[in-house]
Amino acid sequence: MKKILPFFIVLFILVGCKKELVKEPKRLIEREEMVNIMYDLSLLEAMKVDNPILFDSLKNSPNQYIFKKYKIDSIQFVQSNIYYASDSKEYQKMFEKVKVRLEKEKIQLASLQKAEAKKEILKAKKKKKLLEKKQSDSIKRVHIEVSKTKKKLSKKEVSDSIKKAKTKAAKAKMTREIDSLKRIVAEQKRRQQIK
Repeated sequence: MKKILPFFIVLFILVGCKKELVKEPKRLIEREEMVNIMYDLSLLEAMKVDNPILFDSLKNSPNQYIFKKYKIDSIQFVQSNIYYASDSKEYQKMFEKVKVRLEKEKIQLASLQKAEAKKEILKAKKKKKLLEKKQSDSIKRVHIEVSKTKKKLSKKEVSDSIKKAKTKAAKAKMTREIDSLKRIVAEQKRRQQIK
């Protein structure tokens, strides 16, 4: 855009200073198509300024691309441009159309970028919720497993406690019986000694 704009300005000044009108060329590009070409050239120049590496890798220059797209040649473009520039008021109107169109595109692009940003935010929130749910589910599974293990251990501990209690009771009973037998044996020995 920076390279084309000075060209248009110089052309505008040169043609604007002439008193005589420029004759219409044989292969004149229609006014609306010329506006479209000017719009596309403006976009390409802006892209070139914004991302010059992209254009370095292209085989054709942006102007060649435009010429192929609209099936025109550089001479036809220049002659048509000079013809339209000879009427400064009309040429200004053409530039205004390009400007309005660029502004609309800018607004649409901004709204698309905003919508895309909202989608990304929602996507990130959804992903975060899903991750939190998975973590929550894994924590619940761990708690359930721990609870099951505790119950198994508790049942085993109760079972072991009962076995221990029974064993202690049996040992105590045996100890009492042995003690009773010892007392009986001791009593009998004492009686025999007294006799």
